[in-house]
Amino acid sequence: MNSVSYSREQSLNLFSYLKYLLDKRQDDLLYFKRYNELKKIMQNESLETFFQPIVNLQTGETFGFEALNRPGQSQLFTSVDHFYEFVGQTDKVFEFEKFCRNLSLKRYIAGLSEELQDKDFTLFINIHPHVLLDKNYHSGDTLQQLREIGIHPEQVVFELTERSAVTDFQEFERVLSHYRSQGYRIAIDDVGSGYNSLKTLIFLKPEFIKLDRSLIQNIDESIPGQQLVSLINDYAVQSNTKIIAEGIERKEEIEYLQKIGIHYAQGYALGRPNREIKLGELPSLP
Repeated sequence: MNSVSYSREQSLNLFSYLKYLLDKRQDDLLYFKRYNELKKIMQNESLETFFQPIVNLQTGETFGFEALNRPGQSQLFTSVDHFYEFVGQTDKVFEFEKFCRNLSLKRYIAGLSEELQDKDFTLFINIHPHVLLDKNYHSGDTLQQLREIGIHPEQVVFELTERSAVTDFQEFERVLSHYRSQGYRIAIDDVGSGYNSLKTLIFLKPEFIKLDRSLIQNIDESIPGQQLVSLINDYAVQSNTKIIAEGIERKEEIEYLQKIGIHYAQGYALGRPNREIKLGELPSLP
């Protein structure tokens, strides 16, 4: 290799290294800005909380609500999913989960109108499975808040996403038994979206199975989808588990799910997420 070629290679290597340092510095700076934004959101309670009704498909009555916490628009986070992905990469997961849980409960009780306060609704609260296994998590914190605002644990369902893989099923089963002994119930969300669904259902024995919208969308036209939902429904009947179909947007989907005896449903056709707590309703069917 002549001296000119060697010098050119050295220059390219130096340029690559300097670019790497610059990119890393920019990534670190962006992370720092997002991290500070996350702390501000918790300090100022600047998340927006929405409540989406869950409707009994057979009676048309509102069974409960799912609390959904969403950040406002920000140049630092391109979407809600992006925001929650970032939270999962920080050391604030446990603290943020507790913050969301407390915020949901506080806003739920504050948002109930007089005519709804005497109703025995069920509140679904999203929680990351790993938080329940965290040794720092004390279930008594939530129990104390429930007592203060006048909600019974039997009215609260911990909704665990099926996309967050559970690996130690025996330990998780033990932990869930502890929460159930206090009155809480368990829902597995996103069932049908991942390969681990059936194993999760068998080991965790949830009181509620929430079918993923990808499985429910156009269920009235999808033979494979109908077969899978039928299998899960048979399991639910035998195990005394209730099914909640998510992502309902069409009357035809409602009609089909009613016909096969699905218990509950959630989706835009029944009621959109709203800051106010509003009852859902079945659309008029032909």
